[in-house]
Amino acid sequence: MSVSLSSLILLPIWISMAQIQQGGPDEKEKTTALKDLLSRIDLDELMKKDEPPLDFPDTLEGFEYAFNEKGQLRHIKTGEPFVFNYREDLHRWNQKRYEALGEIITKYVYELLEKDCNLKKISIPVDATESEPKSFIFMSEDALTNPQKLMVLIHGSGVVRAGQWARRLIINEDLDSGTQIPFIKRAMDEGYGVIVLNPNENYIEVEKPKIPVQSSSDSSDEPAEKRERKDKVSKETKKRRDFYEKYRNPQREKEMMQLYIRENGSPEEHAVYVWDHFIAQSAAEKVFFVAHSYGGLAFVELMIQREADVKSKVTAVALTDSVHNVWHQEAGKTVREWMRENCCNWVSSSEPLDTSVESMLPDCPRVSAAF
Repeated sequence: MSVSLSSLILLPIWISMAQIQQGGPDEKEKTTALKDLLSRIDLDELMKKDEPPLDFPDTLEGFEYAFNEKGQLRHIKTGEPFVFNYREDLHRWNQKRYEALGEIITKYVYELLEKDCNLKKISIPVDATESEPKSFIFMSEDALTNPQKLMVLIHGSGVVRAGQWARRLIINEDLDSGTQIPFIKRAMDEGYGVIVLNPNENYIEVEKPKIPVQSSSDSSDEPAEKRERKDKVSKETKKRRDFYEKYRNPQREKEMMQLYIRENGSPEEHAVYVWDHFIAQSAAEKVFFVAHSYGGLAFVELMIQREADVKSKVTAVALTDSVHNVWHQEAGKTVREWMRENCCNWVSSSEPLDTSVESMLPDCPRVSAAF
């Protein structure tokens, strides 16, 4: 049984409290003081002292995992599924490890979209300069030229990126369950052009620039003694700040800032941008959408902003557990009527597949997804 540093630090306090509580009323004041001390200790921050470095591999092989022939993520030596609690009592470290693996899987899925699905990676904004932040979508070779059918896929919110439905399913189940690849392949087999949106890629992260410390000017009219006193106070302040920063951020994680991508700073903006610059320009007579969770909300926002255009091109919309709300999004009567005729929302339910599920909202039909 391993004992963490934080446990050793707190153990004497817990013992003292137990001893005091066995005493009489005179000990209440000491108990209160100790409780106050415990309330001031940030256990989450204290636990950081115990954790190993947040230095993780940048490849699946480095993690000693690989996808087998069934698309399941398995340990290359043991054949076991992914284990989240790799180190006991280190939830933050385990979470960081999981996130690092997730980033590798995102890149892996991008590669599958290009190599296995033969999609092209298209940079946006289309007129971006060399230096500005950029995002991208994926399209089939015939996405804009297919005269008949175009399929557009939109995932939900969170950490997922283009080509994914759920990172958790990719890691714990398989690629078919967690990615859009089966949808893409079937659509292409049936003669559809395909566009895969990337609505969560809204910004790039860069390291926050350090604010230079301004030193006292020698040309100041202040007396030398006063200037020396100020410099001493400044040094003491910096010393305390550095000590606190070492406690707060013991592994010196970089402080990052977000630079948003022009006209793609949110999933809703992204959907409208891709519509204006790609979908609306496509030759397809019929356009079909598949949108999951927040992707459904993004589609409804697109519908509100480009109602006439959407009605003229879109034939049908398949929503899965969509979180849209026609009242909160202030969708007009004509939008709601169109959705009732052209959209269907498959929702989580134990009822048999396609069984009607009651809804409080006057928009599209809701039916069971049978899970």
